[in-house]
Amino acid sequence: MLHNLVSKFDNKIEGASAHCDIPCGIYDARIVTYYAVSTLRQMDILLGLKDKGLSDTAFAMQAARNTAKKEEMAENTKHQTRIIWGDFMKGDKLEKHPNAHELAHNIMLAASACKQDLHREDGVKLVDACNEFAEVFWDMKGIKTKKVVCPYEPKVEVVEPDL
Repeated sequence: MLHNLVSKFDNKIEGASAHCDIPCGIYDARIVTYYAVSTLRQMDILLGLKDKGLSDTAFAMQAARNTAKKEEMAENTKHQTRIIWGDFMKGDKLEKHPNAHELAHNIMLAASACKQDLHREDGVKLVDACNEFAEVFWDMKGIKTKKVVCPYEPKVEVVEPDL
């Protein structure tokens, strides 16, 4: 039955693509940057735990929760990057930005480093790589960008579309 329904559309639908595999066409690099900044924030919280004077149990519980969240945010950064890179950054868009593949790969490496350890510089590298990725993404859409400082910790610069 489903085959009969789908076959009625053969050769009548032009190709389409989107981040959710339904042709809504919504892509936004700000989600990648958001998750990268969230990863860095969790790293900062974890690095500051030793100065809080927590009991061993409270420290262990807080460290476990923030570590899980740090790793989730780093994985989300990778996931959202793969969607934009794989579904949006293709064809003619790559002619002007052939480094898009390397940028996506650098985000994967930086996010993995954030998951593997707790070096703040890895989190900064992740945010920087995501900012570069965002600049390329918005340029592919023909939209100028600007850098703004997050109004929340860790108060780092992020690339935003200049709308």
